[in-house]
Amino acid sequence: MTSHQRLSLNQASIKYAALGEALTVTAEAGISAIGLWREPVAAVGLAKAVGLVSNAGLRVSSLCRGGFVTAPGQSARADALAENRRAIEETAALAAAGAEGSAAVLVLVAGGLPATDTDLNGARERAQDAIGALVDDATAAGVTLAIEPMHPMYAADRGVISTLRQALDIAAPFPAHTVGVVVDAFHVWWDPEVFDQIARAGAEHRIASYQVNDWITPLPVDSLLARGIMGDGHIDLRALTEAVEVAGYTGDVEVEIFNQDLWNMPYGQAAAMISERFDDIGLSYGSIRPPNQRHS
Repeated sequence: MTSHQRLSLNQASIKYAALGEALTVTAEAGISAIGLWREPVAAVGLAKAVGLVSNAGLRVSSLCRGGFVTAPGQSARADALAENRRAIEETAALAAAGAEGSAAVLVLVAGGLPATDTDLNGARERAQDAIGALVDDATAAGVTLAIEPMHPMYAADRGVISTLRQALDIAAPFPAHTVGVVVDAFHVWWDPEVFDQIARAGAEHRIASYQVNDWITPLPVDSLLARGIMGDGHIDLRALTEAVEVAGYTGDVEVEIFNQDLWNMPYGQAAAMISERFDDIGLSYGSIRPPNQRHS
C-alpha cells in the first residue's frame, strides 16, 4: 500500500486531453482518481460523460468548477445561480458514476470584480449570498460546495475570496457537509495564518479537497500558469500536507497544475512525472475513506 493510493490527477494538469483520453491516461498511469472539469464534460455531454467515468473505474475527487457569482444585478445573479445549479447536478451524476470512494465535491471559485468596480467587500458579500442561495440545492443533491480561496493576485479578475479564513467565515453559517473549503497549496502557502486556518478547517470538518502543486519563479507573463510540479518551487508541501492530515482530511489529494510546459508534454509523460513527484508532498501511507466517514 503506497501513498499513491490517494493521488488524483486533476484534468487541468493535462489540459488539452479530451475527457475519454484523460480518463484513459489516468488509469494507465496507475492513478486511481481524477478531478474533472466541466468544459470537457460539456464537450461530450453529461450522459456520455457519466458512461465514460463509469467504464473507467476511477474515483472522482471533485468537479471544477462552479462559482463566478460576483456580478451585480438581478439578471446576472439569476444566470449565475442557474449555471451553478446545473453544476451541482453534474457533480452528483459524475460522483455517482465514479468508483467507490468518489466525492461529490463542486469546487467554487467566487469570481472577481466587475469592470472598474472597486467594491471588494461588496463582491464578497454577493459571493456569500449566492452560496447561501445554493445550499438547499446542494443538500438535496448530496453535493458539497467547496469554496476555493485564491491567491490575492487574482482578486480582481477571478477570486475575491483570498484566504482560508475568509472562506471559512463564509462557510460558517452552513452545514459542514454542504459547504466546505479547498486547500490549494498554490493559493494559500503564503498566508501567515495558513496553519491555524487549516487546523480550524479540520476542527469544523470543512476540508472538502486538498490540491497540490508548487510556486515557481520567475512568474510567467500569464500569472495563471505559475504553478510548477511538486518539488520545483518554494512551497513547503510536506508541512502543508502534514497540517491537512493532522486536521483529519483523508480524501484524495489532487495534483492541479496550470503550466504550459506540462501541457505541451505527451499526456502519459505528464501523468508519469506527476506520479513520480507525488512523494515529494510527504503524504503518509493510508487508504481512502468513503466521503461519509471522513468527518467522524
